[in-house]
Amino acid sequence: MPRPPLRRLLLLLLLALAAAQEQPPGAAGSAERRCFCQVTGYLDDCTCDVETLDAFNNYKVFPRLQTLLESDYFRYYKVNLKKRCPFWNVISHCGIRDCAVEPCQSNKIPDGIRSASYKYSEEANTSAKDCEEEERLGAVDESLSVKTVEAVRKWTRHDDAANSFCEADDIQSPEAEYVDLLLNPERYTGYKGPDAWRIWNSIYEENCFKPQSIKRPLNPLTSGRGENEGNMFYSWLEGLCVEKRAFYKLISGLHASINIHLSARYLLQDTWSKKQWGHNVTEFQQRFDELLTQGEGPRRLKNLYFIYLIELRALSKVLPFFERPDFQLFTGDKDRDGEVKSLLLEILHSVKSFPLHFDENSLFAGNQREAAKLKEEFRLHFRNISRIMDCVGCIKCRLWGKLQTQGLGTALKILFSESQIENMPERGPSPKFHLTRQEIVALFNAFGRISTSVKELENFRGLLQTLQ
Repeated sequence: MPRPPLRRLLLLLLLALAAAQEQPPGAAGSAERRCFCQVTGYLDDCTCDVETLDAFNNYKVFPRLQTLLESDYFRYYKVNLKKRCPFWNVISHCGIRDCAVEPCQSNKIPDGIRSASYKYSEEANTSAKDCEEEERLGAVDESLSVKTVEAVRKWTRHDDAANSFCEADDIQSPEAEYVDLLLNPERYTGYKGPDAWRIWNSIYEENCFKPQSIKRPLNPLTSGRGENEGNMFYSWLEGLCVEKRAFYKLISGLHASINIHLSARYLLQDTWSKKQWGHNVTEFQQRFDELLTQGEGPRRLKNLYFIYLIELRALSKVLPFFERPDFQLFTGDKDRDGEVKSLLLEILHSVKSFPLHFDENSLFAGNQREAAKLKEEFRLHFRNISRIMDCVGCIKCRLWGKLQTQGLGTALKILFSESQIENMPERGPSPKFHLTRQEIVALFNAFGRISTSVKELENFRGLLQTLQ
């Protein structure tokens, strides 16, 4: 084949250079590089790096955690999806069929979860009373009046609320129902638009310690905000105290995780005979590509790793609570429950061995009075966010939003509770610190969602590389 003349080669070279100059900065890089180039190395306010977390999660934690969450104890979550929004009128709920949630029929719930009235030993039965809000208080002393019983219950709830970062559902309410999380997976539902964005706008604008004069780069799907505006916002954020900065990063990380789930389980095909869910690379890029988000996308992904570290540390710290011989993951199937507890402890010991845990003592330190005031403000802001979840119009989104905020709130309760968890007595009186079954299920499922997001980043990296 004859070689092209030199004049033609020079012309092609000039055209290529001109095209490159017309592209926005960084556009010449691959899609994979644009999404992930800044998501590497050490995380701000932490001693851990992204690469260590990827390897630890994807090969040590994720596979075993998925098996744990498929067990009966962790797949059934009791929730009230009919509570009224306390902040504004939700005119209508999402009418899209994929927004619906199918609650469990009573006969489908394992007897041990439904009744919670029997444990495997008298010793376990006795210690369970504290963890179930003294539900049989009247039976312990029938001489107590109804008013006294209710007063003690209120004291118990008040004491627990002082450490709680979430406003939990009243699971005794007739409107509270069990939901099988495996049959109602978190995925793209089509819920979007002004109603959906109002939720996140309320969370970020009213609850993340942001002055009204500072404009956050809001909608991840809306262009038009310049890089300088984004940099101005993050300059303000970096000027915050470490606690308020951590609060924003937790919410941003949770938001990023949810967006990854929606991109990874997107409705790709919807016909009368078949629905196909899978990875939507375009959706992922719209939310995380450095160019399409004016530089904000990689920051969101780094915040995902921050919330991972926070929840990982909470799991390592709560190990003594689950190690007690009298603690049972009770469903009524004694052999299977023993296997599930063994798997749980195996996961928690692996988590405990992680060498670069987040140091929660770096938060709320310094002047004791000021630190206590800041922690209370932090707690109340997060409780407010948990209440906003009752304003979500998509019922399936509401389910997973409530579960994940309760799970993160439980992690914060573990890290910052006034009650001591470490050095728990193995036997004898139950310690003051306790977790309800709802908190336990939410804690592990919420971490399972974050763990899945980190794993999905590996999948999206591979898919984006194939587009080069």
